Amino acid sequence: MSTLTPDRTAASGHLALLADRTPWRTVLGLALALTAALALLLSAFAWPATQTRPRDVPVAVVGPPPAVEQVRTALGSAQPGAFDVTAAVDAAQARQLVRDREVSGALVLGPGGPSVVVATQAGPAVAQLLTQVAQGATGATVPVEDVAPPPADDPRGAGLAAGALPLSITGAVAGAVLALRVRGPGRRAAGAVVLALLAGPTAVGVLHGWLGALGGDWLAESAVVSLGIAAITLGVLGIAAVAGRAGLVLAELTVVALGNPLSAAAGAPALLPDGWRELGQALPPGAVVAALRSVAGFDGTGAAGPLTVLVLWVTGGLLLLAVAGVRARRHGTYTAA
Repeated sequence: MSTLTPDRTAASGHLALLADRTPWRTVLGLALALTAALALLLSAFAWPATQTRPRDVPVAVVGPPPAVEQVRTALGSAQPGAFDVTAAVDAAQARQLVRDREVSGALVLGPGGPSVVVATQAGPAVAQLLTQVAQGATGATVPVEDVAPPPADDPRGAGLAAGALPLSITGAVAGAVLALRVRGPGRRAAGAVVLALLAGPTAVGVLHGWLGALGGDWLAESAVVSLGIAAITLGVLGIAAVAGRAGLVLAELTVVALGNPLSAAAGAPALLPDGWRELGQALPPGAVVAALRSVAGFDGTGAAGPLTVLVLWVTGGLLLLAVAGVRARRHGTYTAA
């Protein structure tokens, strides 16, 4: 039976200690990955902000055809590509177009002078932009009619803009926690549904009941937020279930790093570059904001599209969880994401 001398014992312990240490290439790889993540986050949040400007904002103009054409030409010359002008028969039709979400606002060229019709609930930034354009064109203050005014307690619409990020983070963090701490696709899905049912009324209680940032039907707003959180959480869970931890990271970045800055919560989709506005509305944060604006300010008009997006995310997440469950039963195990 051989014995180790003290020197050999110390050397063996030193080698074991070295073996337990993380390789330098792993440390450097993590540093590079985190640096890339920083660049991605800065780009995702700062780039849309620097590129925000009106693009093909639909505007109705009421007046004689020559005057309408003159407005169209003037707007095109002052801000090329910023506005898409549509002629309206009269002020009543223009108001209805704004209420129906077919245009963002209207300029009425009446005998007593021009006036503006806006809908602040569709996006305060666009309403302010149209008012400024009208005043700049006339050189004087023009009357403004708001067919979807903001809540009295939040005239700038800051509550919804500020609340979009917490909603996104809640759904994303919930998806990560359920994916890492709960075993079994059925239990993960159940956890997401229970969270959504609790979080929707809670969030609306804060935004509507306490802060006064929403002014629509309480139940409709709660349903929209619950559906939105379910869409984010189940989407994250579904992707993580079939793609593992790499899928979980990708889903988190998609929802938070892309979905939130492209949600147009502080502006409007028409202010984002082409392609990015469509992407933002196809992700749950943008769809939640759009649906909340519809139910809070327009009695649900225009909510069909964003609600469809949220339902598709919920359905997709559930299907992916089901696929993961079938795969787990086939192999007899279910591993955490």
